[in-house]
Amino acid sequence: MSSPVEPDPARRAEIREFANRAVRPLVSKMDTAQRMDDGLVQTLFAEGLMGIEVPEAYGGYGGDLLSSAVAIEELSRVDPGVAVFVDVQNALVISALLRHGDGDQKRRYLPRLATSTVGAYALSERDSGSDAFALTTEAVPDGTGFRLTGHKHWTTNAAEAGLFVVFAKSGNSSATAFLVDADAPGVRVGERISKLGIRASSTCAVEFDDVLVGKENVLGGANNGRVIAMETLNIGKIGIAAQMIGLAQGALDAAFDYAQQRRQFGEPIISYQGVQFPLARLTAELDAARTYLYHTIAVLDAIPLAKRLTATATAKFLAAEVAERAASQAVETLGGNGYSTEYPAEKLYRDAKIGKIYEGTTNMQLRAIAAARVSGGEHGDGAAPW
Repeated sequence: MSSPVEPDPARRAEIREFANRAVRPLVSKMDTAQRMDDGLVQTLFAEGLMGIEVPEAYGGYGGDLLSSAVAIEELSRVDPGVAVFVDVQNALVISALLRHGDGDQKRRYLPRLATSTVGAYALSERDSGSDAFALTTEAVPDGTGFRLTGHKHWTTNAAEAGLFVVFAKSGNSSATAFLVDADAPGVRVGERISKLGIRASSTCAVEFDDVLVGKENVLGGANNGRVIAMETLNIGKIGIAAQMIGLAQGALDAAFDYAQQRRQFGEPIISYQGVQFPLARLTAELDAARTYLYHTIAVLDAIPLAKRLTATATAKFLAAEVAERAASQAVETLGGNGYSTEYPAEKLYRDAKIGKIYEGTTNMQLRAIAAARVSGGEHGDGAAPW
């Protein structure tokens, strides 16, 4: 095994080869169609990428959080839309089950999630974005469990999902998490939302109309939804940071490759400092963001919750910033060709913007980082949270 901050190079190479072979030929088609290729979804399961942290005993790959981050990163170099499809499955749905599910729930759902069932995470509502727990979806106790009624919005993977992790109001200030099968009576998935980027990834509204959920499908105990969501979304920020780092790497790869081939005034344009230096600066920034992410993963379970929140917020902030700048610079490096759909830069540019929005906007990450300093926390002196 490699060091926790030095991902297994063989596994990285394997996923990179897979992404180039199985994903790259489908990128343009999926972006235009705004949907995942069905065959690719099956292949992702077959490659073990949809159950990376699921223990081998349940049919999964048996990896860890770093394994998930590396997979998301390498897929995102080619298509961030495919990467977020894998990210939600691993960093949100499976993570929630591993950390908060009981033995029966793990036995029932983890084998499915590792081999055939897509999961989705239903927290956001139309009027509860950054204020995630301004929920209107309600869970009313029933003799055999709860009845869920309400609407979720911006639910990633909803179109393909066979299982939803649903958060609903279960008291004046309480929330509860539920495992809800997509074919349960009263569950209706809306049309795909047409988006600027990550278009292969489905984003839909989901309606729950008096959906009966048994007590055996309450995740982590009644009225414990806030804690589950906070802890799970903290892992989710790791996944988004990995996605943005992979996107930035893909953009810089495209820019460097083009700059070495494109000739002007008798020289490859990479020979000019005006082209070299912006790409060199972004390379350094990307290396820093990646190193911070890997160190955060290595120490995440060993540091207090407050420090975990600051570390993951910083990791996501740094990655989203460098991704947007790298994608923009790639478009400029390619010039007119960068504005053309014949080259990958314009798609990565569109895909990059979401990094500053979902799973906590950049302002929410800055709020978390500032809170640690303003409150005079343990690392208020400017030291790294670990």
